Parts: sequence; C-alpha cells; structure tokens
Amino acid sequence: MIRVFITDDHEMYLEGLSLLLAKQEEIKVIGFASTGRQLLERLPDLETDILLLDVYLPDIAEEDLLQSIRLIRPDLKIIYLTLLRGTRYIHKLTKHNIQGYILKNAPLGELMNALREVYGGNTYFSKEIHIGERQEDFRSTIIINDKQIDEILSRRELEVLKLICREYSNAEIADKLFLSVSTVETHRKNLIAKLGVNNTVGLVKFAIKNKLIE
Repeated sequence: MIRVFITDDHEMYLEGLSLLLAKQEEIKVIGFASTGRQLLERLPDLETDILLLDVYLPDIAEEDLLQSIRLIRPDLKIIYLTLLRGTRYIHKLTKHNIQGYILKNAPLGELMNALREVYGGNTYFSKEIHIGERQEDFRSTIIINDKQIDEILSRRELEVLKLICREYSNAEIADKLFLSVSTVETHRKNLIAKLGVNNTVGLVKFAIKNKLIE
C-alpha cells in the first residue's frame, strides 16, 4: 500500500485528486493540506511514503518550502504537480532532491506509474516536460488554455501583466492600480517565476503567444 499525502491550494483539484486516488487499491490517501504552512505543521508526525505537492503555493515560496521539508524529513519522497511545461522551476527544485515532476492534466495511468516508480526508489519526470542540462534548454514561452491561466495567475497578476506589456513602469502601474511600488515589484517577480520566463521580454512573449494582449 502506497501512502500518499497531497498539498494543493485549489480545493476542487485537491478533492478530486484525493477521491480519484482513494479508489485505487494500492493507494491510501492519508490526508491533504491546502497551504505550505499546513503541510509543515503536520509533517513531523506524518506517516506517508510520498508527498504530492503543487509547484506554486501562495503562502510560501517553493524553495523555502522544500528547504523546510528537507530539514524535517530529509528522505521524504516528493512528486511535484504542475500545469506548466518546460518551466525554470524544475532546475531549482531538483537541487532539493525531488523524485518526480508531472503535469496536472496527465492521465491517471501516468500518475499511478509515477507513484509506483517513486515508491520503488526511482524517479519519474513527465515526458511532456522538456528537461535539459542547462537552463537555456528550457522553453521560455508556453501556451496555456484560458482555464489554466485563471488557475495559475490571479486577477491582479493578469492586470499587472497587461500593464507591463503596455510598457508601464512599476511606479506607473502602482499608481494606476492603487498599489505600492513594492507590491507591483512582487507581482512582477511572481509572474516571472510562475510563467517560467527570464525577464520582462519573456512576459511580453508569453502574453502575445497566449493572446492576452494584441
């Protein structure tokens, strides 16, 4: 029996995945959390074989969370779930000894295969995610459907992204949206991290390719 704990901030996805896995004879879902801090609170006494973990949680940065996890449970097997293909995240995450990285829209068979492989001491990285030795090997511009964009980016982040593409400065965006400049800078950094691009040019390319701007 493979014991699994799931952490994801999207309630419908979390409940759906929990129910789906609970129907599998070889899987036991022992619990779930919707934030990184909830996970860390439960982690010391958590009797699980594998942690299924969303790449982006709003309350704690992915590397900070991984570092905290490794301090508490250095050998815990972790499979990351993501909506994004070919992002920069995986380069950062593999430094912290993760065992898997799989797309959220992967079929159940692939997820089960990933769980079996990782439980057996191997690693599993989705074939749809382009993995290279260098950061330059990753595709910096990706296409995401409208529903997934709404799941990845908040309404405010979309507003900031569109204004960035219109060449507004951080100060101008702050004034227009009634935010502080530091808040706008944080949104800009989060956009770059979430979308797996390197800079503002990458943000603009993403927006054009996904028809967020004309």
